[in-house]
Amino acid sequence: MSLRTYEADLFERSRGRLEAIAYRMLGSAGDAEDAVQETYLRWHAADREHIETPEAWLTKVLTNLCLNQLTSARARRETYVGQWLPEPVLAGDRMLGPAETAEQRESVSLAVLTLMERLTPNERAVYVLREAFGHPHREIADILDLTEANCQQIHRRAKQHLATDRARTEVDAAAARKVVEEFLAAALSGDTEPLIRLLTVDAVGVADGGAKVPARRTPVLGALGIARYLRGLFRPNAAKRALAGGEPVVHSAVVNGGPAALVAVGDRIIGVICLDPTPEGVEAVHLQVNPDKLERITRRWAATGPHEPRTRMW
Repeated sequence: MSLRTYEADLFERSRGRLEAIAYRMLGSAGDAEDAVQETYLRWHAADREHIETPEAWLTKVLTNLCLNQLTSARARRETYVGQWLPEPVLAGDRMLGPAETAEQRESVSLAVLTLMERLTPNERAVYVLREAFGHPHREIADILDLTEANCQQIHRRAKQHLATDRARTEVDAAAARKVVEEFLAAALSGDTEPLIRLLTVDAVGVADGGAKVPARRTPVLGALGIARYLRGLFRPNAAKRALAGGEPVVHSAVVNGGPAALVAVGDRIIGVICLDPTPEGVEAVHLQVNPDKLERITRRWAATGPHEPRTRMW
């Protein structure tokens, strides 16, 4: 069954919203694109004359595809080498979706996306559809084939699992640049004390190399441990430059709504260091160096350039 022009246009108008739902559900821009493409194929094959509300139909199909992916992803992540982190997404990318409310911005932060790995697939779906896209519980219940009361209970449980005691500090580009500059000055100082002062006492550092790039396989706990780890990471040597394929430069950026240092060799992003600032200090450092998770951000960064580097790394 061929798509008429207005039906194809209707899907394209929904594509950005569908990508944003799928990214929050899966934590992977690549997997989100695949889920949206499969939704398109099902839309193409459907008897569309009998679909009363196309957006609701598309959301239901996409959400159920994501639920299936989450179930299989849990099995894959049991054998994932080292720590798993979400794929970082650059500010301005439509994959991030709506950002008008604090709840929408929070739902796409790397901290919350990482915490969402603790949720069951249904908890994650309910949380995303409710917090980020404002769907009423009645609609979410229809999408997930649940009762409305059950949907409300799942939403409460998901929020409890994601609750933290600290207030996250929201940043714009200028504030992000300041945070990153302070971080880089401390990391390149050769001393642990400046880094310790930037971090909260119970800060956590996590690196994801996906077994493709050397990365610490367990979290680093506490300001002192993270400071020592970063001091070693930023210490220059020829072996690191050879592994990177050149001399890396560091840029400041906003990634998933938070400050980040992008490490680049030429036009290729080889690492993203995301910082999670709070009024008490940086409480988390997420280091993404898995090349499979840096393809989209590399394309976006190149498309928005040229960019002035803040410093050279090694």
